[in-house]
Amino acid sequence: MTAENEPLVRQQLTRSYRYLHEHGLTQQASGNISARCGDLILISPSGAAGPHVEPEAFVCTDRNGRAVGGGRPSSELFMHLAIYQAKPESMAVVHTHSSACVALASCRKPIPGFHYLIGSFGGIDIPCADYAVFGSPTLAQNVVGALTNRQACLLANHGAIAWGCSLDTAILFAHRVEILAYQYLLARQAGEPVLLTPAEFEEYRDQARKLHYD
Repeated sequence: MTAENEPLVRQQLTRSYRYLHEHGLTQQASGNISARCGDLILISPSGAAGPHVEPEAFVCTDRNGRAVGGGRPSSELFMHLAIYQAKPESMAVVHTHSSACVALASCRKPIPGFHYLIGSFGGIDIPCADYAVFGSPTLAQNVVGALTNRQACLLANHGAIAWGCSLDTAILFAHRVEILAYQYLLARQAGEPVLLTPAEFEEYRDQARKLHYD
């Protein structure tokens, strides 16, 4: 992305933010979304509800979080900036308050490797970042730690966050972690899920690379 793409990026963010709301990944004014735009970041505004956000509402900041132009950025700006700094390849970040993720995050435990698609996130589980108050630098640090070698994580007593090398990829992982969280809750009701081994996850990733499987 370059600064010349800003109108297009704003349109993409608007569509993606509405998608999150329509699919139950955000409720009311919860959750936030951002994308790189050249050397700048475009992020959803503070207190914004998905269905009502227009392209011009997204707030532009520099890499240090200073607003470029008007508007007040999301209270979770620190978290987004920390991920962009820690992962230079990241192009978008999506933070959700989806129901199954919130339920599991309240237990402060990772989603274990009950399904092979857990392997698509980079490891054998989806970690849970330690709790810290929303909007704080401490929460941002906790999230970056939990995202080591991972595409997404839960946030203890809070929600979930995902990043990607494109906005579409970040949305895919944000939605996938909610689907897996819901399926894990169902599996726990049926009994004790059998977890895949590290070797089985490596086998999955090898197969996914061969077949170009997302």
